[in-house]
Amino acid sequence: CPSPQAIVWDEYLTGPFGLIAQYSLLKEHEVEKMFTLKPGRLPQADVKNIIFFVRPKLELMDIITDNVLREDRGRSPQRDFHILFVPRRSLLCEQWLKEQGVLGSFIHREQYSLDLIPFDGDLLSMESDGAFKECYLESDQTSLYHAAKGLMTLQALYGTIPQIFGKGDCARHVANMMIRMKREFPGSQNSIFPVFDTLLLLDRNVDLLTPLATQLTYEGLIDEIYGIQNTYVKLPPEKFAPKKQGEGGKDLPTEPKKLQLNSAEELYAEIRDKNFNAVGSVLSKKAKIISAAFEERHHAKTVGEIKQFVSQLPHMQAARSSLANHTSIAELIKDITTSEDFFDNLTVEQEFMSGIDTDKVNNYIEDCIAQKHPLIKILRLVCLQSVCNSGLKQKVLDHYKREILQTYGYEHVLTLNNLEKAGLLKPQASSRNNYPTIRKTLRLWMDDVNEQNPNDISYVYSGYAPLSVRLAQLLARPGWRSIEEVLKMLPGPHFEERQQLPTGLQKKRQHGENRVTLVFFLGGVTYAEIAALRFLSQMEDGGTEYVIATTKLINGTSWIKSLMEKLEPAPF
Repeated sequence: CPSPQAIVWDEYLTGPFGLIAQYSLLKEHEVEKMFTLKPGRLPQADVKNIIFFVRPKLELMDIITDNVLREDRGRSPQRDFHILFVPRRSLLCEQWLKEQGVLGSFIHREQYSLDLIPFDGDLLSMESDGAFKECYLESDQTSLYHAAKGLMTLQALYGTIPQIFGKGDCARHVANMMIRMKREFPGSQNSIFPVFDTLLLLDRNVDLLTPLATQLTYEGLIDEIYGIQNTYVKLPPEKFAPKKQGEGGKDLPTEPKKLQLNSAEELYAEIRDKNFNAVGSVLSKKAKIISAAFEERHHAKTVGEIKQFVSQLPHMQAARSSLANHTSIAELIKDITTSEDFFDNLTVEQEFMSGIDTDKVNNYIEDCIAQKHPLIKILRLVCLQSVCNSGLKQKVLDHYKREILQTYGYEHVLTLNNLEKAGLLKPQASSRNNYPTIRKTLRLWMDDVNEQNPNDISYVYSGYAPLSVRLAQLLARPGWRSIEEVLKMLPGPHFEERQQLPTGLQKKRQHGENRVTLVFFLGGVTYAEIAALRFLSQMEDGGTEYVIATTKLINGTSWIKSLMEKLEPAPF
């Protein structure tokens, strides 16, 4: 487009795009103004071109139609409109715009294929909000196509991945699409030395248990309590107000404190994946080191020593402010984790996961419903009980449903129906409960957990080892053949594919060189699972490094929320 231009953003996209193109970068490319997409007239702006960046959703097309129709045609110069669909153009949306009579107003109609967005050195996400619901409830496999496309792009950049393993229906589907894309574009065979040795595709519904449990790593708890959106978290500001002597708390900030969380920050990289109980000691150790470093200035006598101290100052000040922030966050979290309610909730979760009383109505859940605790908390616990019991007895299930509907309202009947369809809250199909067998064979529950210096991935949930990560761990050694029986109990097929590499690109492994595995979670991944995979990467004798990709970063709350149906009461 000739400049100058304005961008109108679909609000959901601003987060992911912020990770790859800051506003300053767009400014350099002559973007004068940025607006959020909302109904009504577009704001005044002295620009010739207006570009809409949107997801292909019909409700957004209505807003765009409204924007275009309200545009003042009499004004000069006239503004030109363009539309960019992310990640794909949609015939349905274009047809809709045509029926509204505004399709002709757009000079360019393009797509911007944003598949995998880097969130960290070892973490990629598609940030596709409804992927789980679309795949498992609506049988809409668009997001799987985008996943396959993203993986093809990744292979074009980092070489063909020789081995593909997978478990689950969606995983099978993605692998089939990748093989087909490779066949259809013979030119996609590249001569880049492969970075990844193995790709592991995992369906979220192979392990429905992990996201329902409360994560107990530092990063996991921040996400559980405050929600991390595109690496940013918003926190209550009062803990972060600079304390000045004698002022008292008269003008406390009201805007939430927004912080970016990623491994670029030294301290965060060190504590993010630790169990929360191990974070305090690290912070106090760091505090001692930093204050000792600042004390050095009294011992700096010569000009050279002073100069050296000054050169380290910016780094020390950054470390000090980072420590202050994380001490405040840890205090906020500690207030919650030491509460009675948190403890009771966690106790029930851990009883379910270790197989205690999963087959009868739970008193704590009944009490919570009677006290009208947040509905999502109740749903997480009931679903957890159902998953740990391979479904609930009809009598127990009906009791829970009745209590929930009578307390929270009958409009939630659709939500309960969705949870049943997704396999989260269902009647027991046969009289056999497979979960204990799976738990014992895969060692999903460990009684003696060392939270300070962990020796097993179960530290991320203080006892429960995430099933998904256990599968990745066993695949690396001794291989899935050792657990054939259990794999058959989990939903969906398991498979292995090999992709031929051109001669000369096969890896000759040097002694002590690690294998690199890309684990792709279809339907979402939690921060605790990421922490567990990083823990495996760092193990001395592990021999495997993990890179993680996913359709979306989730926690139990955001996941259940995505499956809830909003039924608006009738307006009379």
